Amino acid sequence: MIRKLLTFVLIFNLTACAELQSVVDQLPQGGGVLSNADIASGLRQALDLGIDKQVSKLTQKDGFFKNELVKILLPDELQKVDKGLRDIGLDNLADEGLKVLNRAAEDAVKEATPIFINAVKDITFNDAKNILLGDDNAATQYLTSRTQTELYNKFKPVINNSFSKVGADQIWANLINKYNAIPFTNNVNPDLTDYVTGEALKGVYTMIAVEEKEIRNKVSSRTTDLLRKVFALQD
Repeated sequence: MIRKLLTFVLIFNLTACAELQSVVDQLPQGGGVLSNADIASGLRQALDLGIDKQVSKLTQKDGFFKNELVKILLPDELQKVDKGLRDIGLDNLADEGLKVLNRAAEDAVKEATPIFINAVKDITFNDAKNILLGDDNAATQYLTSRTQTELYNKFKPVINNSFSKVGADQIWANLINKYNAIPFTNNVNPDLTDYVTGEALKGVYTMIAVEEKEIRNKVSSRTTDLLRKVFALQD
């Protein structure tokens, strides 16, 4: 069995789809032969599961703020603002400044799902075979390459509007004014929209990668027959 699997991996990477299928046909699938369409569908299911289980969490209150994997902190050049405020006892104000950045990201991620769904629908068998035997985050990398530009363009205006909606513009104006009033500090006046947009995107792809790794490495996370059959090929 091990020899067959090693042979399968080698041929998978070097042959055309028709030749690959002849090898797949020889492997035990526990319920019939997998077609090219089955393999592509299995990868779509895995990505859909990641979107449904993980990305949806980010849209909820504290989906970013209380998730240490994706929590948005201040950019390096503004860490001095956070420290300066805490040094003079304004911890609550500093915390509120961080919270509204994360709230804006949570708001923006609601725009992501339709874009992801369209990208997942477009997965071909050729995409699927490269993903299946790729790294633990190969499916996430595929989704990133297909959606990053469109998501950025969707996220940025939403985050900009969200800053106003959740009061981030006022909170940050107050926060920065307080910091600028501290003696012997250099005044700062950052535009955080682009930064938070980028961090929100990172958070989305991070959570999809979490689910992908689970499916690849834990049989118990393969919750459908198709997922079990398809990912058995990469075990």
